Amino acid sequence: MNLPNKLSLARIILVPFMMFFYLATFIDPWGKFVAFVIFVVAAITDLFDGKIARKTGQVTDLGKLLDPIADKLLYSIGFALIVAYGVIPSPYGIIAFAILLFRDFMIDGIRQIAGSKGVVIPAAKSGKLKALLHDIHIPMFIVLAGTKQFSGEFWNLFNEILLILSLIVLALATIVTIYSAFDYFKKSKNLIFSDSENKEKQNKEEKNIKDEN
Repeated sequence: MNLPNKLSLARIILVPFMMFFYLATFIDPWGKFVAFVIFVVAAITDLFDGKIARKTGQVTDLGKLLDPIADKLLYSIGFALIVAYGVIPSPYGIIAFAILLFRDFMIDGIRQIAGSKGVVIPAAKSGKLKALLHDIHIPMFIVLAGTKQFSGEFWNLFNEILLILSLIVLALATIVTIYSAFDYFKKSKNLIFSDSENKEKQNKEEKNIKDEN
């Protein structure tokens, strides 16, 4: 197994550890801070595995499988944790998470259709920006889940500022997520509907032949 694949695999392995420390209330608030560190380390591996694979010519089928799985596990579970435990004010977190899931399921479907036709859909810039913004706001909310447990004027002010900044990044991430869904759909709609259009054209031609006969 080459280095890029090891980094992707490491990201997958880190996810349950992040979950454990986030949910380990018996060591709070420090468990949240450990979860934050783990998330950041995992997100950093995402920045390097693809670049290393392309630069060194180590792009493999295993890597193409592991990388998107690792990405979705990391930010989907991280997002689910902060939504489930009310770190994001309701209902904004639930709506943003639902939009993210819808976008990811849609893109997966498009990729499957493209794959069945022997076409590879590369990652778009909008998709990369979406991932980056989610990789920023999720650890911010994880930190907030920890610092909310501290009392005092300083921590109250710190938490208010951190919440506002986190919500701004979340809003940007949600907007880019929506744009990314439309971007992928627009670029691949001809591929998606090509079969139905060809079939409809073929049916019309067959009908015309029958009418002529």
